[in-house]
Amino acid sequence: MDVVDLSRLQFAVTVLYHFLFVPFTLGMCWILVIMESVYVMTGKQIYKDMTQFWGKLFGINFALGVTTGLTMEFQFGTNWSYYSQYVGDIFGAPLAIEGLLAFFLEATFVGLFFFGWNKLSRRQHLVVTILTALGTNLSALWILVANGWMQDPLGASFNYETMRMEMHSFAEVVFNPIAQNKFVHTVSAGYTCASVFVLAVSSWYILRKQDMEFAKKSFRIAAAFGLASILSTLVLGDESGYSAGEAQHMKLAAIEGTWETEPAPAPFNVIAFPNQKEMKNDFAIEIPFVGGIMNTRSFDKQVPGIRELVAENRQRIESGAKAVTSLEALRQNRNDKDALAVFEAHKADLGFGLLLKKYTPDVGKATPQMMDQAALDTVPEVAPLFWIFRVMVGCGVIMLGLFIWAMWSSVKNNFTQKPLLLKAAIVCLPLPWIAIESGWFVAEYGRQPWTIYGVLPTHVSASTLSASSLWWSLSGFIALYTVLLIVEVYLMQKYARQGPGSLGTGRYQNESAH
Repeated sequence: MDVVDLSRLQFAVTVLYHFLFVPFTLGMCWILVIMESVYVMTGKQIYKDMTQFWGKLFGINFALGVTTGLTMEFQFGTNWSYYSQYVGDIFGAPLAIEGLLAFFLEATFVGLFFFGWNKLSRRQHLVVTILTALGTNLSALWILVANGWMQDPLGASFNYETMRMEMHSFAEVVFNPIAQNKFVHTVSAGYTCASVFVLAVSSWYILRKQDMEFAKKSFRIAAAFGLASILSTLVLGDESGYSAGEAQHMKLAAIEGTWETEPAPAPFNVIAFPNQKEMKNDFAIEIPFVGGIMNTRSFDKQVPGIRELVAENRQRIESGAKAVTSLEALRQNRNDKDALAVFEAHKADLGFGLLLKKYTPDVGKATPQMMDQAALDTVPEVAPLFWIFRVMVGCGVIMLGLFIWAMWSSVKNNFTQKPLLLKAAIVCLPLPWIAIESGWFVAEYGRQPWTIYGVLPTHVSASTLSASSLWWSLSGFIALYTVLLIVEVYLMQKYARQGPGSLGTGRYQNESAH
């Protein structure tokens, strides 16, 4: 593995660990808002106990999420220094806002949430809980605005005088359709994650006949909130996929296993075995028309296939090579009007020309064979994307069925007599994390070979580091994060098993374990 691969692997590892904690935090804070709101409205002590108990598990997870998240931002400077220099003026803005506003809002009110119960009135503490939830979700918003810009770099352009990307519209960056759709889809997935957790743990209590009234109320809230959340996740996920597909045709084609451009409306490959070497599917089960209707929202718009997109990218690479060579001339002489004219004519394809840097330091000497290979590089690995996307969707469909079942049983008030439902909820506990990690993989791996889609290739973005230093730091991250994950699982399991008795109120079972 070279430096670029190791840098990618290190960032992927840290993100995958970090994203084990973030979704739970995003969702649990709103479940706490619901529970505490009922407490404020009714004055019933049990809802305060529910808020404090589930809030304890939220706090454990929140601490781990913050710890694992800090290193990611440092990696932009350590492992991706050229990327930071090239697009830092744009990418850094939402990250700075997230740190200065959202994170401090979140961190401040998390402290008040835990230590303000006896110092604030009911309504004041509820406001604190709401602000904690808002801060948590605002953090996600600004992070996903930055990520959405990487997926579709609107509101910015390249300045040949500074040799950097520069922002010309902050509104376009913030209201980028991909960013907004990613935000609502991601937070909905987080709400689903927390709902499954509360549903599963409550089901475990019911099966054990432990703190039944507490468990039943928690089950009902999780079932209702979870059903709304999973419906939002699936609907908004479809919209997020559509907006990403509009900007990233190659990613969409890889996810769908579409090698050839089919007559509209294109079929949908339910199952396929992609053969990347021969650019075809060795086997496929198709549903006619569904792919075109779902991916284009029309009956007459074609879904471009990978072969056609490679041919288009080959032309853009040839054009981009002219942009790179003229830019080199402008670097030597800013007053070279001929070079400026050529650059202005081809600057839209500058990023595609940079793909050739992988094969030659002098893009002007790139051969047709190099251009052909660079065009093939614009195709991500299809098989992993195809199958992991279906894993994500499959988990979502199973969770939808679980929440429909749980909500219907909650309305009928007979879920405590349904051991199969309760056991199913426990078995489904890992599904939201599997789906969320799969979604992250599809979004980020499907963007390759780009760091900034169509603008900056990944192999150009990395810092000049040694492979040995990356191996050492990668090993350190894996070791540290694994220890933190074990601690998290131990603490969550410990207090979840103990239940509300861990509050030490004298009203619940397992008080002796406190």
